[in-house]
Amino acid sequence: VQLVESGGGLVQAGGSLRLSCAASGSVRSIRALGWYRQAPEKERELVAFVSSGGRTDYADSVKGRFTITADNAQTLVSLEMNNLKPEATAVYYCHAKANVTSDGIYSNDLVDYWGQGTQVAVSS
Repeated sequence: VQLVESGGGLVQAGGSLRLSCAASGSVRSIRALGWYRQAPEKERELVAFVSSGGRTDYADSVKGRFTITADNAQTLVSLEMNNLKPEATAVYYCHAKANVTSDGIYSNDLVDYWGQGTQVAVSS
């Protein structure tokens, strides 16, 4: 599974950004898609995810302001971010969990895949 993000940038506090992630490869094996972020000197944290069954969940800090969506084919996952705050400044990573190894072999255990990351900066 390959993941490529787009849509990061610089925005003022209170503004909006939309991140997108294109998935390719063994997309039929994807069981969940999500977004993580990592701010300088902080650990990577889950922002939001959507399962292949459509269940979504969000970090408490973004509930009501961020919305994650994915197409039925699981080839595109987006994160709409509204009312952005300076503490949202981070590198955002697209993430997938799939029942397939990087060699394309079925795996009982879910395998993690990551995009290269896209920078989001929110100025105060």
